[in-house]
Amino acid sequence: MKRRHPQPPVALTIAGSDSGGGAGVQADLHTFAAHDVHGTSAVTAITAQNTRGVTAAEGVSPGLVRAQLDAVLSDFSVAAVKTGMLGSTEMLALVAEYGQADRLPNLVVDPVMVTTSGDPLFDGDPAAYLGELGPLATVLTPNLIEARQLLGREIEDLADMREAARALATFGPRAVLVKGGHLEAVASGEAAVVIDVLWCDGHMVDLRMPRVETRNSHGTGCTLAAAIAARLALEHPLVQAIGGAKAYVADALRAAADWRLGSGPGPVDHHHGRKHTVL
Repeated sequence: MKRRHPQPPVALTIAGSDSGGGAGVQADLHTFAAHDVHGTSAVTAITAQNTRGVTAAEGVSPGLVRAQLDAVLSDFSVAAVKTGMLGSTEMLALVAEYGQADRLPNLVVDPVMVTTSGDPLFDGDPAAYLGELGPLATVLTPNLIEARQLLGREIEDLADMREAARALATFGPRAVLVKGGHLEAVASGEAAVVIDVLWCDGHMVDLRMPRVETRNSHGTGCTLAAAIAARLALEHPLVQAIGGAKAYVADALRAAADWRLGSGPGPVDHHHGRKHTVL
Protein backbone atom coordinates (compact mmCIF):
# COMPACT_ATOMS: atom_id res chain seq x y z
CA MET A 1 0.00 0.00 0.00
CA LYS A 2 1.30 3.43 -0.91
CA ARG A 3 1.95 5.63 2.10
CA ARG A 4 0.04 8.90 2.13
CA HIS A 5 1.87 12.12 2.84
CA PRO A 6 0.61 14.11 5.80
CA GLN A 7 -0.95 17.45 5.01
CA PRO A 8 1.79 20.11 4.91
CA PRO A 9 1.69 23.28 6.97
CA VAL A 10 1.39 26.58 5.10
CA ALA A 11 3.93 29.41 5.00
CA LEU A 12 3.57 32.83 3.38
CA THR A 13 6.26 34.97 1.77
CA ILE A 14 5.70 38.71 1.33
CA ALA A 15 8.53 39.74 -0.96
CA GLY A 16 9.70 40.84 -4.37
CA SER A 17 10.10 38.67 -7.45
CA ASP A 18 13.58 37.84 -8.81
CA SER A 19 13.44 37.15 -12.56
CA GLY A 20 16.71 35.22 -12.25
CA GLY A 21 15.13 32.79 -9.80
CA GLY A 22 17.86 32.90 -7.18
CA ALA A 23 16.39 35.21 -4.54
CA GLY A 24 13.10 36.79 -3.51
CA VAL A 25 9.79 34.98 -3.82
CA GLN A 26 11.31 32.33 -6.06
CA ALA A 27 13.97 31.36 -3.51
CA ASP A 28 11.39 31.43 -0.72
CA LEU A 29 9.01 29.06 -2.52
CA HIS A 30 11.89 26.70 -3.38
CA THR A 31 12.88 26.69 0.29
CA PHE A 32 9.36 26.06 1.53
CA ALA A 33 9.01 23.15 -0.92
CA ALA A 34 12.34 21.69 0.16
CA HIS A 35 10.97 21.59 3.72
CA ASP A 36 7.67 19.99 2.62
CA VAL A 37 5.82 23.18 3.50
CA HIS A 38 3.13 24.55 1.19
CA GLY A 39 4.23 28.00 0.02
CA THR A 40 1.93 30.95 -0.63
CA SER A 41 2.98 34.44 -1.66
CA ALA A 42 2.17 38.13 -1.85
CA VAL A 43 4.42 39.77 -4.43
CA THR A 44 5.44 43.31 -3.44
CA ALA A 45 7.68 44.21 -6.38
CA ILE A 46 8.83 42.99 -9.77
CA THR A 47 12.55 43.15 -10.48
CA ALA A 48 14.50 42.66 -13.69
CA GLN A 49 17.39 40.77 -12.18
CA ASN A 50 20.02 38.16 -12.91
CA THR A 51 23.26 36.98 -11.33
CA ARG A 52 24.97 40.26 -12.30
CA GLY A 53 22.53 42.61 -10.59
CA VAL A 54 19.21 44.43 -10.76
CA THR A 55 18.52 46.45 -13.90
CA ALA A 56 14.97 47.57 -13.09
CA ALA A 57 12.42 47.33 -10.28
CA GLU A 58 8.84 48.41 -9.88
CA GLY A 59 6.66 48.14 -6.81
CA VAL A 60 3.27 46.45 -6.88
CA SER A 61 0.48 48.77 -5.74
CA PRO A 62 -0.42 48.51 -2.05
CA GLY A 63 -4.00 47.77 -3.06
CA LEU A 64 -2.94 44.71 -5.05
CA VAL A 65 -0.63 43.53 -2.26
CA ARG A 66 -3.55 43.89 0.16
CA ALA A 67 -5.72 41.83 -2.20
CA GLN A 68 -3.06 39.09 -2.32
CA LEU A 69 -2.77 39.02 1.47
CA ASP A 70 -6.54 38.88 1.91
CA ALA A 71 -6.84 36.10 -0.68
CA VAL A 72 -4.24 33.95 1.08
CA LEU A 73 -5.13 34.70 4.69
CA SER A 74 -8.87 34.26 4.20
CA ASP A 75 -8.46 30.77 2.75
CA PHE A 76 -5.31 29.19 4.21
CA SER A 77 -4.31 28.51 7.79
CA VAL A 78 -0.91 30.16 7.58
CA ALA A 79 1.54 28.91 10.21
CA ALA A 80 4.50 31.21 9.51
CA VAL A 81 5.29 34.31 7.47
CA LYS A 82 8.50 35.69 5.98
CA THR A 83 9.02 39.20 4.63
CA GLY A 84 11.65 40.20 2.10
CA MET A 85 11.76 43.20 -0.21
CA LEU A 86 8.99 45.62 0.78
CA GLY A 87 10.36 48.63 -1.06
CA SER A 88 8.68 51.53 0.73
CA THR A 89 7.43 52.79 4.08
CA GLU A 90 3.89 52.51 2.70
CA MET A 91 4.38 48.78 2.17
CA LEU A 92 5.93 48.46 5.63
CA ALA A 93 2.85 50.08 7.14
CA LEU A 94 0.58 47.71 5.21
CA VAL A 95 2.40 44.63 6.46
CA ALA A 96 2.44 46.04 9.99
CA GLU A 97 -1.33 46.50 9.81
CA TYR A 98 -1.78 42.77 9.23
CA GLY A 99 0.75 41.93 11.92
CA GLN A 100 -0.98 44.14 14.47
CA ALA A 101 -4.22 42.30 13.68
CA ASP A 102 -2.48 39.00 14.60
CA ARG A 103 -2.73 37.72 11.05
CA LEU A 104 1.01 37.11 10.51
CA PRO A 105 2.08 34.34 12.93
CA ASN A 106 5.75 33.42 13.44
CA LEU A 107 6.87 36.49 11.51
CA VAL A 108 10.43 36.33 10.18
CA VAL A 109 11.58 39.77 9.00
CA ASP A 110 14.45 39.93 6.53
CA PRO A 111 15.02 43.71 6.26
CA VAL A 112 15.95 43.81 2.57
CA MET A 113 17.15 47.31 1.71
CA VAL A 114 20.07 46.85 -0.68
CA THR A 115 21.46 44.02 -2.78
CA THR A 116 24.94 42.61 -2.17
CA SER A 117 26.01 44.37 -5.38
CA GLY A 118 24.80 47.70 -3.97
CA ASP A 119 21.47 48.13 -5.76
CA PRO A 120 18.96 49.95 -3.49
CA LEU A 121 15.72 48.08 -2.80
CA PHE A 122 14.08 50.35 -0.20
CA ASP A 123 13.31 54.05 -0.64
CA GLY A 124 12.38 54.94 2.93
CA ASP A 125 14.08 55.50 6.28
CA PRO A 126 15.73 52.23 7.38
CA ALA A 127 14.71 52.96 10.97
CA ALA A 128 11.09 52.54 9.88
CA TYR A 129 11.69 48.78 9.75
CA LEU A 130 12.35 48.77 13.48
CA GLY A 131 9.41 51.01 14.32
CA GLU A 132 6.87 49.17 12.17
CA LEU A 133 7.95 45.52 12.22
CA GLY A 134 10.33 45.23 15.18
CA PRO A 135 7.57 44.76 17.78
CA LEU A 136 5.81 42.21 15.55
CA ALA A 137 8.76 40.05 14.54
CA THR A 138 9.53 36.66 15.97
CA VAL A 139 12.93 36.84 14.26
CA LEU A 140 14.81 39.74 12.65
CA THR A 141 17.61 38.60 10.29
CA PRO A 142 19.80 41.53 9.14
CA ASN A 143 23.16 41.05 7.48
CA LEU A 144 25.92 43.46 8.44
CA ILE A 145 25.02 46.02 5.76
CA GLU A 146 21.39 46.02 6.90
CA ALA A 147 22.29 46.15 10.60
CA ARG A 148 24.48 49.19 9.93
CA GLN A 149 21.62 50.92 8.12
CA LEU A 150 19.05 50.03 10.77
CA LEU A 151 21.18 51.34 13.63
CA GLY A 152 23.16 54.08 11.86
CA ARG A 153 26.46 52.83 13.23
CA GLU A 154 29.54 50.96 12.05
CA ILE A 155 29.84 47.24 12.76
CA GLU A 156 33.43 46.13 12.30
CA ASP A 157 33.94 43.03 14.42
CA LEU A 158 32.29 40.33 16.51
CA ALA A 159 31.94 42.58 19.57
CA ASP A 160 30.11 45.16 17.43
CA MET A 161 27.81 42.42 16.12
CA ARG A 162 26.86 41.42 19.65
CA GLU A 163 26.13 45.04 20.58
CA ALA A 164 24.08 45.43 17.40
CA ALA A 165 22.02 42.34 18.23
CA ARG A 166 21.30 43.69 21.72
CA ALA A 167 20.35 47.10 20.34
CA LEU A 168 18.04 45.66 17.67
CA ALA A 169 16.35 43.42 20.25
CA THR A 170 15.23 46.51 22.20
CA PHE A 171 12.80 47.26 19.35
CA GLY A 172 10.74 44.18 20.16
CA PRO A 173 11.67 41.07 18.17
CA ARG A 174 11.93 37.91 20.23
CA ALA A 175 15.13 36.96 18.40
CA VAL A 176 17.73 38.85 16.35
CA LEU A 177 20.17 37.05 14.07
CA VAL A 178 22.99 39.34 12.90
CA LYS A 179 24.65 37.54 10.00
CA GLY A 180 28.42 37.78 9.77
CA GLY A 181 28.98 36.58 6.23
CA HIS A 182 30.31 40.00 5.16
CA LEU A 183 33.04 39.96 7.81
CA GLU A 184 36.35 38.29 7.06
CA ALA A 185 36.14 34.67 8.16
CA VAL A 186 37.79 33.72 11.46
CA ALA A 187 40.54 31.11 11.28
CA SER A 188 39.73 28.02 13.35
CA GLY A 189 42.49 25.44 13.00
CA GLU A 190 42.71 24.81 9.26
CA ALA A 191 39.20 26.00 8.42
CA ALA A 192 37.74 29.48 8.00
CA VAL A 193 34.64 29.98 10.12
CA VAL A 194 31.76 32.40 9.61
CA ILE A 195 30.11 33.59 12.83
CA ASP A 196 26.53 34.80 13.13
CA VAL A 197 25.31 36.29 16.39
CA LEU A 198 21.94 35.27 17.82
CA TRP A 199 20.15 37.18 20.57
CA CYS A 200 17.12 35.18 21.71
CA ASP A 201 15.01 35.43 24.86
CA GLY A 202 17.72 37.42 26.63
CA HIS A 203 20.61 35.11 25.72
CA MET A 204 23.50 35.70 23.31
CA VAL A 205 24.85 32.81 21.25
CA ASP A 206 27.57 32.72 18.58
CA LEU A 207 26.62 30.40 15.74
CA ARG A 208 29.70 29.16 13.92
CA MET A 209 29.80 27.44 10.53
CA PRO A 210 32.74 26.63 8.23
CA ARG A 211 32.87 29.08 5.33
CA VAL A 212 31.88 27.47 2.04
CA GLU A 213 34.21 28.54 -0.75
CA THR A 214 31.88 29.35 -3.64
CA ARG A 215 30.84 32.30 -5.76
CA ASN A 216 27.24 31.04 -5.71
CA SER A 217 25.71 32.91 -2.81
CA HIS A 218 22.87 34.77 -4.54
CA GLY A 219 19.74 34.72 -2.39
CA THR A 220 21.27 33.23 0.75
CA GLY A 221 19.61 35.84 3.00
CA CYS A 222 16.18 35.16 1.50
CA THR A 223 16.78 31.42 1.72
CA LEU A 224 17.84 31.55 5.37
CA ALA A 225 14.82 33.61 6.46
CA ALA A 226 12.48 31.36 4.47
CA ALA A 227 14.05 28.25 6.01
CA ILE A 228 13.51 29.67 9.51
CA ALA A 229 9.86 30.38 8.64
CA ALA A 230 9.42 26.89 7.18
CA ARG A 231 10.82 25.29 10.32
CA LEU A 232 8.61 27.45 12.54
CA ALA A 233 5.63 26.33 10.43
CA LEU A 234 6.75 22.76 11.17
CA GLU A 235 6.65 23.68 14.90
CA HIS A 236 10.37 23.50 15.54
CA PRO A 237 11.47 25.37 18.70
CA LEU A 238 12.80 28.81 17.79
CA VAL A 239 16.52 28.30 18.46
CA GLN A 240 16.44 24.90 16.74
CA ALA A 241 14.61 26.44 13.77
CA ILE A 242 17.34 29.06 13.39
CA GLY A 243 20.20 26.60 13.80
CA GLY A 244 18.61 24.10 11.44
CA ALA A 245 18.01 26.81 8.84
CA LYS A 246 21.68 27.82 9.00
CA ALA A 247 22.74 24.21 8.44
CA TYR A 248 20.31 23.93 5.51
CA VAL A 249 21.80 27.02 3.84
CA ALA A 250 25.36 25.77 4.39
CA ASP A 251 24.46 22.47 2.72
CA ALA A 252 22.75 24.36 -0.13
CA LEU A 253 25.92 26.42 -0.67
CA ARG A 254 28.11 23.32 -0.71
CA ALA A 255 25.80 21.48 -3.12
CA ALA A 256 25.91 24.36 -5.64
CA ALA A 257 29.54 25.33 -5.13
CA ASP A 258 30.61 24.35 -8.66
CA TRP A 259 27.47 25.44 -10.52
CA ARG A 260 27.75 27.99 -13.30
CA LEU A 261 24.20 29.27 -13.62
CA GLY A 262 24.75 32.76 -15.01
CA SER A 263 27.98 34.70 -15.28
CA GLY A 264 27.84 36.22 -11.77
CA PRO A 265 27.12 34.87 -8.28
CA GLY A 266 24.59 32.12 -8.89
CA PRO A 267 21.86 30.56 -6.75
CA VAL A 268 22.26 27.90 -4.09
CA ASP A 269 20.86 24.39 -4.43
CA HIS A 270 17.60 24.69 -2.51
CA HIS A 271 16.68 21.06 -3.15
CA HIS A 272 20.01 19.52 -2.21
CA GLY A 273 18.44 17.07 0.23
CA ARG A 274 16.06 15.53 -2.31
CA LYS A 275 16.64 12.65 -4.68
CA HIS A 276 15.71 13.56 -8.23
CA THR A 277 14.41 10.95 -10.63
CA VAL A 278 14.01 11.80 -14.31
CA LEU A 279 11.33 9.65 -15.95
